[in-house]
Amino acid sequence: MPRSPESIAPRAASSCPAIALVSDDTDWHARALLKAFDALGARAQVAALQDCRFDSAGPGGLRLPGFDAGLPDAVLVRTMSGGSFEAVTLRLGLLHALAELGVTVWNSARAIERCVDKSMTSFLLARAGLPTPASFATEKREQAAEIVRREAGPLVLKPLFGSQGRGLRLIRTPDDLPDPAEVAGSVYYLQRFVGVERGGFHDFRVLVSHGRVVAAMMRHSAHWVTNVKRGGKPVAAVADGTMKDLATAAAAAVGADFAGVDIAYDGEERPTVLEVNSMPAWSGLQKTTPVDIAATLAGDLIEALALRAQRGG
Repeated sequence: MPRSPESIAPRAASSCPAIALVSDDTDWHARALLKAFDALGARAQVAALQDCRFDSAGPGGLRLPGFDAGLPDAVLVRTMSGGSFEAVTLRLGLLHALAELGVTVWNSARAIERCVDKSMTSFLLARAGLPTPASFATEKREQAAEIVRREAGPLVLKPLFGSQGRGLRLIRTPDDLPDPAEVAGSVYYLQRFVGVERGGFHDFRVLVSHGRVVAAMMRHSAHWVTNVKRGGKPVAAVADGTMKDLATAAAAAVGADFAGVDIAYDGEERPTVLEVNSMPAWSGLQKTTPVDIAATLAGDLIEALALRAQRGG
């Protein structure tokens, strides 16, 4: 059966676009985005995905708080809380459904799925031919132990689903591997450690939006975990051409409209992509750059809406 025109027709342009800002709470980031959208003449409303629902009697079969009279013109996903497998599936399903109805969704459910799962991110980066540390994922401790023996060098054990440097462990021998019950989701995701001590450890966070680099910072720490939430110090940095090309290519590889791309330099001073974050925070980055990041993201989304309307017309 063919889809109804409602599900596939481009949405009309609006002089005052309605934006659903998906966020679990109205934190500093959400407030900055609301202010930025307001300055652009857009009407933005915070909506947590857990408060949204499928409803066949609603507009297009969905119900979003604050949008009872219809659907938003666009959705910007700032945060999406965890939950049961069923709850997360439902929330991603809502984003998929919005896109099916012609709503512009940044980032798309597909991009979020690719970035939340670190093993898929690594797979897509490698498949695109981008430099990224060798990575491995398995549910079997014995397979993980064999990988550690074969690598004969340190590996980082990361939660498959995780952010902000939580739960990282440096694995040097098979004995360092925890039992499956102690591993998040009982999945061993291992990434070759490329950190180099150079008066401390550092890597770079590069923010990409709408196909170009917006800002970058170096994260410096005495510890090999450099995330700002784990004590890393944000330091102003300028991305060179190589870093810009690598960051934009990494965002494109996972299909992200905006992303925080983590880049480190290995022992031979070669840049390599560690992770791509589809829901990046930027409070630390904002301290290092004069660029108004929230205003840039909001402006890029409004521009994307206008370009889509032009193509549709």
